[in-house]
Amino acid sequence: MSEAQEQRTVRCLVGKVGLDGHDRGAHVIARAFRDAGFEVIYSGLHKAPDEIVQATVQEDVDVLGISILSGAHNTLVPKIMDGLEEYGAKEDTLILVGGIIPDEDRDELLDLGVARIFGPGASMDEIVDFVRENAPDRR
Repeated sequence: MSEAQEQRTVRCLVGKVGLDGHDRGAHVIARAFRDAGFEVIYSGLHKAPDEIVQATVQEDVDVLGISILSGAHNTLVPKIMDGLEEYGAKEDTLILVGGIIPDEDRDELLDLGVARIFGPGASMDEIVDFVRENAPDRR
């Protein structure tokens, strides 16, 4: 991590997309990010992919964490990635997915540009360390 990264606040959007109403994990990661000194924006429940894209762009976040437990990741994540690409925000945003993602679906999401997928049992320290090491140095 560069000295500039250590001196700035990492901005994170934790997004709940689709009809998934399970938000405990999103709240846990949002709190872990906040406790790590990151600035956290929480989207709230039931957001459409374009709402997540708009919030990512408007808030100028470094990190987008997509929390999805509905099983619709192969539909919703590509829509978010396409929207970020359209706005030129995909390359300078660290994109994470958290939730129950079957092994056979992981490569497709990673090929779309998702930096890392965290499943159940991932430690908060592991996730925070990954963000610290990989958040884009844009400021």
